[in-house]
Amino acid sequence: MMHTGRNAVVTGAARGLGRAIALRLAKEGANVSIWDLNESGLRETESLVKALGVEVVVCAGDCANEAFIADAVAKTQSQLGMVHILVNNAALSPFRKFPDVTPDLWDELMRINLKGPYLCARALLPDMLTAGWGRIVNIASSAAQTGGSSSVDYAASKGGVIGFTKALAVEHASSGVTVNCVPPGFVDTEGLQESPVVVEDFASQRR
Repeated sequence: MMHTGRNAVVTGAARGLGRAIALRLAKEGANVSIWDLNESGLRETESLVKALGVEVVVCAGDCANEAFIADAVAKTQSQLGMVHILVNNAALSPFRKFPDVTPDLWDELMRINLKGPYLCARALLPDMLTAGWGRIVNIASSAAQTGGSSSVDYAASKGGVIGFTKALAVEHASSGVTVNCVPPGFVDTEGLQESPVVVEDFASQRR
């Protein structure tokens, strides 16, 4: 298996894309540290990862909080060792009209969607540079490329993720660490199903 002996961190791993990513890495042999605010969801993911025969570490907390990240990194390194792979998946996607986006809501979304990936990469990149091999994958969004109604703040945050990814990739191109982003469109996850926006109407605005 291509990632046997490697250790990965996946943020937002309690459900949806994050859980699927954690399971895929586990199937490929990686030990996985799963981070999320939703501890009950993390425990479900933990059971699924364990069933694949790899080690798993559960870290429940805010993936955009510097103190939590420091504790989660220390716990992960203590139980698994050096981290080789980081998937920055944790994010909010609130689907709200621009007049409803207050400055406080804007700041909170940027903190989670943009500052979070920066803080996680900053904390884990040293392991990868020491190893001379690493993979950082940031989950962006097609909204950053196409725009769309009810997603001004979200699209802006994910546009920042794309720019952050490109610059970090160039800066470390010769180090053995690659940095990429994946900009998915709509994925039928619990988060999308719980959205107050009618999915069909929202999707039609982005065609």
